[in-house]
Amino acid sequence: MRLFVIGDDPALHTQLRSSVEIRWLESQVIAYNPIEQGPLAEELRAQGFDVVVLDHAWCDRGGERRSIDELKRLTVRAGFAPVIFLAEHTGDALCEAALNAGACAAVGRSQGLSDALLAAIAGAAALQSGARAQRHHSGQIAQEQRFSGARIPGYRRIRTLATGHFAELHVAESDARGELVAIKVARDVTTDSELDHAFRRLLQEHDMAQRVDPGYVVKVHDLGISDEHAYMVMEYFDAGDLRHRMRAPLRAIEALQTAQAIALGLAAVHATGVLHRDLKPANVMLRRNGGVALIDFGLAKDAALEADITDAGQIIGTPHYMSPEQGHGEAIDGRSDLYSLGVILFEMLTGHKPFVAENPMAIIYLHRKAPVPQLPEAQADLQPLLQKLLAKEPADRFESAQQAATAIAEVVAGLRAREQAA
Repeated sequence: MRLFVIGDDPALHTQLRSSVEIRWLESQVIAYNPIEQGPLAEELRAQGFDVVVLDHAWCDRGGERRSIDELKRLTVRAGFAPVIFLAEHTGDALCEAALNAGACAAVGRSQGLSDALLAAIAGAAALQSGARAQRHHSGQIAQEQRFSGARIPGYRRIRTLATGHFAELHVAESDARGELVAIKVARDVTTDSELDHAFRRLLQEHDMAQRVDPGYVVKVHDLGISDEHAYMVMEYFDAGDLRHRMRAPLRAIEALQTAQAIALGLAAVHATGVLHRDLKPANVMLRRNGGVALIDFGLAKDAALEADITDAGQIIGTPHYMSPEQGHGEAIDGRSDLYSLGVILFEMLTGHKPFVAENPMAIIYLHRKAPVPQLPEAQADLQPLLQKLLAKEPADRFESAQQAATAIAEVVAGLRAREQAA
């Protein structure tokens, strides 16, 4: 028995967990607090659960019956798990409204965890079991578990996010977690009995992400092999990436705060001996709490490894964001990632990249030879910071990502002081 409980009352969650575990020995209760975690993703169907319990109290405290609207937002979703609505009293008008809105049962919260609620849970679970059997018989479940040719049980494919040379990225619903995840699937696992290039990149990305503080990088949930494909299950960012955010103008202080967060992320990455090597807005993801997370370590370099999976002297990365030394296939260190951060900061402040040309090699040339572009006059006081990040020589940049983060924080503090004094 698996329950998904939506509400913000920890006492209710504890009571439900205790009662369900007594009634059903193999059971699990997953609590979802919409106040802290935000609204459920629109694409979620909770199909990995037997029952969803929606507590009216978290959204009806002001007296308005908004919980019925919330219930309707769930029950109109095709294939959503059966919902039991917890009203204040069994048989009241709210219960009747909930049943009319699609709840499979409505039980009074004031009665505590009564036999009526446990009976409702059993009934809802039976409905879900029948729906699963029908979906299995029709082949729908098998179809939903197909990702780039691989069958990955426990995940429902929703849509494809991106298709690349080495892998494809999908959005899926995790049955076990009750949330959306991203699944990266490598195209093939073996070539001539050897792990192929794509799979090695996936393994490296998994290893590096696991070693860094998850507050700064994408969280990795699972890694596996299915149907001669390797896959990695990761945190999904419904707030999108920095590239999407940059479509609208950013205030200078917002751009600087984002740059500071990226610098702290780089500091955490560099502390493990890893260089990112492909830092760009599309690889900076945004979390609901306002934080950022670095992703895509498929091109990262691990200083602890004896050999890198890319050839010596090979130019890898994205030309618009490459440091001069990276663009010319020279030795790099953490200061190369700081140059990429400088490019991102310039783009956040101005809305355009510092160097643009007709082809990649021309862009690489500009990174090495062209002077650092000047910011608009209104942002001239930020130019010294930018000059430091975009210095042509690594020795002229900040010594570390932590030092860069501290310098950016000082600039942010200065801007705030001026705003308060104005």
